[in-house]
Amino acid sequence: MRLRTVLATAAASLAAATCLSAAGPANAVQSNACSPTVSIDRFSDALDKTTYDGTFVGNFSALAVDRDGSLAAVSDRSALFGLDRRTLAPQAVVPLADDSGAALDSEGLVIDRDGTRLISSETEPSVRRYSRDGRILERLPVPDALKVAPAGRAVSNGTFEGLTLLPGGRTLLASMEYALSGDSAGIVRFQTWQRSEDGRFELGRQYAYRTDTGLGVPEVQATPDGRLLVLERGFTAGVGNTVRLHLADPRRATDTSGIENLTGQDDVRLIKKTLLADIAACPSLGATAKQPQPNPLLDNIEGMAITGYSKGRLKVLLVSDDNQNAVQTTRFYFLRVRI
Repeated sequence: MRLRTVLATAAASLAAATCLSAAGPANAVQSNACSPTVSIDRFSDALDKTTYDGTFVGNFSALAVDRDGSLAAVSDRSALFGLDRRTLAPQAVVPLADDSGAALDSEGLVIDRDGTRLISSETEPSVRRYSRDGRILERLPVPDALKVAPAGRAVSNGTFEGLTLLPGGRTLLASMEYALSGDSAGIVRFQTWQRSEDGRFELGRQYAYRTDTGLGVPEVQATPDGRLLVLERGFTAGVGNTVRLHLADPRRATDTSGIENLTGQDDVRLIKKTLLADIAACPSLGATAKQPQPNPLLDNIEGMAITGYSKGRLKVLLVSDDNQNAVQTTRFYFLRVRI
């Protein structure tokens, strides 16, 4: 059987097993509530441990809605996938590389207004602009302090994880996963770039965000009103993952680009945040886990995209990074979020 048929069938089966009640979305929000503001419609494991065009489908670290309405998904193993928005079936895959042709640790993804792809890698870290066919078009500047030591003060595997374009398309924002050396534990920096008259991005303001104890920031997405959905995530061996969704507002936060060490100074206003949901509190919907988890629905959730918006209600799609590991799952989560 062709892969596309298999995926479509699996996705349809999962949708049927976890579909909305006949009474409509309002009842689904109540019965599938994760919190007063977040509900889960369904999940899909249709892509778990599959391949497409000779490429492993998984290791997903970011999602975005493409200009034609389809989904784009970036793998941290140097692959950019195009997915069918309804069935999630892969439709295309493009290999990615850095300027020397080496593999990337791709973590964040933005589809710019001209259809080019802005992709962050946490190796250096970097943000590069790619054409649809994977050619490098531009590399954005990065502050020295945010570079991985010894070039800067960032820890390895703890830099640019989230990437999002704010409403209006003039401000790009990347979230660090963990604190810089010299900053207090749990205080991570969000870097912005401003689009210049020639369309290129130049360094902009920087903000500070405090995570919950022991968690990092794997993803951030701008809401239509200029706030941010922020994922926080952690893992404890033998216990499992912690994944929380917050609503954050950077608009009155202090510009920290000129502050060498963030140690909780009274005159530094951090980004304000409000907990929307702990994903462990969602109904499991019959999900199974391959390793211990507080809720079998949970896995290593790392990617997020806003796929719809109407009157303060968002449709949000999450995806887990299975790390090509037998005890982890590539899982998509279909949420509704009221902000």
